Amino acid sequence: MKHPNPLSTSRLQAWALALCASAGLAATSSAQGGPPPPQPPPPAVAPAPAGNPVTLAKTNLGKVLFFEEQMGSDQTMACATCHIHGAGGADPRTLQPNTGSVHPGPDGLFLTPDDILGSRGVTLSQADGSYALAPQFRLLPQVTGRRAPSAINAGFAPRQFWDGRAEGPFLDPITGVVVLPAGASLEIQAVAPPTSDVEMGHAGRNWGDVAGRIATVVPLRLASNIPAALSTWINGRGYPDLFLEAFGTPDVTPARIAMAIATYERTLSSNQTPFDQFVGGNPGALTPQEQQGLQIFNGIGRCGVCHGGPFQTDNLFHYTGVRPQNEDLGRFVVTGNNGDRGAMRTPGLRNVELRAPYFHNGRMNTLMDVVNFYDRGGDFNAPNKPPAIAPIGLTQQQKNNLVAFLSRPLTDQRVRNQTAPFDRPTLASERNVVPTHYGTPTLGTGGLAPRMVANEPAVLGGKWTSGIDGGNGGKSAVLLMSSTLQLVGLPFQGASLHVALNSTTLVKRIGPLNGAGNGQGWGSGTVFLPSDPLLIGQPIYAQWLVIDPQGGGIRLCSTDAVAMTFL
Repeated sequence: MKHPNPLSTSRLQAWALALCASAGLAATSSAQGGPPPPQPPPPAVAPAPAGNPVTLAKTNLGKVLFFEEQMGSDQTMACATCHIHGAGGADPRTLQPNTGSVHPGPDGLFLTPDDILGSRGVTLSQADGSYALAPQFRLLPQVTGRRAPSAINAGFAPRQFWDGRAEGPFLDPITGVVVLPAGASLEIQAVAPPTSDVEMGHAGRNWGDVAGRIATVVPLRLASNIPAALSTWINGRGYPDLFLEAFGTPDVTPARIAMAIATYERTLSSNQTPFDQFVGGNPGALTPQEQQGLQIFNGIGRCGVCHGGPFQTDNLFHYTGVRPQNEDLGRFVVTGNNGDRGAMRTPGLRNVELRAPYFHNGRMNTLMDVVNFYDRGGDFNAPNKPPAIAPIGLTQQQKNNLVAFLSRPLTDQRVRNQTAPFDRPTLASERNVVPTHYGTPTLGTGGLAPRMVANEPAVLGGKWTSGIDGGNGGKSAVLLMSSTLQLVGLPFQGASLHVALNSTTLVKRIGPLNGAGNGQGWGSGTVFLPSDPLLIGQPIYAQWLVIDPQGGGIRLCSTDAVAMTFL
């Protein structure tokens, strides 16, 4: 597969002129004095560094790895977990209730104005799978301190992350040797999440651990609904064989993993929108209201100052007054320049209607919220706030028109509908095979209920870790796992059992729980699951009991329970 030349400066200028002309902002722009000629859409593949050319095999391998939940240390996280194509390449969980995607922000307190809607990652854990207590989150999955940016069209940006720290040469994650001297921001970005103990990894995880696991697992074992073309390409092969086709040898190395993922991301070009048809010479591609919104976008709305070009971004960094400047220093951490304090990279606007919530902290829920924010000139000020971020005074109809332009015209229906090249497998985390809570806990001393923590799928032949929090510190706990559901809570030593006690029940005791006092006890337990393939698809149920004596004798309290399916 060959990729076209990068977007040239002349093509970018032509796009900008075409935008202005289509919005009625320029009467003439060509040498002949007439409107500019129709502009072609952005290329289907982003430019690649010379040392990592785009090929079909490498693209397919990168696609497999992008959706590989076994990449995560607890087998719950893939790149795609936080970058869902149908959500515009961002994380839809940040707008869904009860998904645990709130970070407490700089003040460390939940339910305060600086809270951040980020991406839910993993429970803090050690290499053996046991849980550790994380600040603010305890045993719950941790949450990133910024909203996940879109992976779609990311290949056209010279730098990755909100602060642009993924820039410069790409170094081998193990040796530190330069692999790609320039143009490799996607490769640099790809090596960060798998070793982060917040996003995908355990404490102390390194890229040797990641590559070692990938070399031994069955590709996409946990996924379902694998696109037919991708499944045909895999053809029952293991990762070494896939790497052999993509790179010429079967070596599964950290650098190759990053290079394959980056290659796949370069093919995620969203370039088939009504706006592309409009700029390409079809005036009927936009409704009158949408065209009026485009005029506002490039005119009194001042949006085009930063959101120009074919991807509606200047790829620069600006402080826009979303939150006080020093809450998140943004680009300043990379450059050390005071003018970059609080500055974040301008996001592109293609498929923006699919990517709610908005801004680096997810503070705005709707596009109208964003328009109102800029109409009032932002919410906070600082010396480096651009002059364009100032009160505008749009009417409600103008705001409606602007939102209309930002919605359908900029949305690629292939992205919305997740069709090629945005087709994808279904993740295990999106199905009912992962732990689902049911039943009610029974209260312990002080009227406090212990909580069950269970995130991992039950993968046959592997280990499964769950935790308990809010128990009686210093007391022992018992994990029950059974193949049989207890439909009605069964009274047992003061607790209510939601799993059946029978010959198949596994009992694992841990203790004493860490912590001291009522409701402060926590701990985790790991069990090794059988490798019997006959169990695939069979249900399994689990619940924690805690010894909690009151007034003498043996007494138990219990968590709720979880149901899952063997994979």
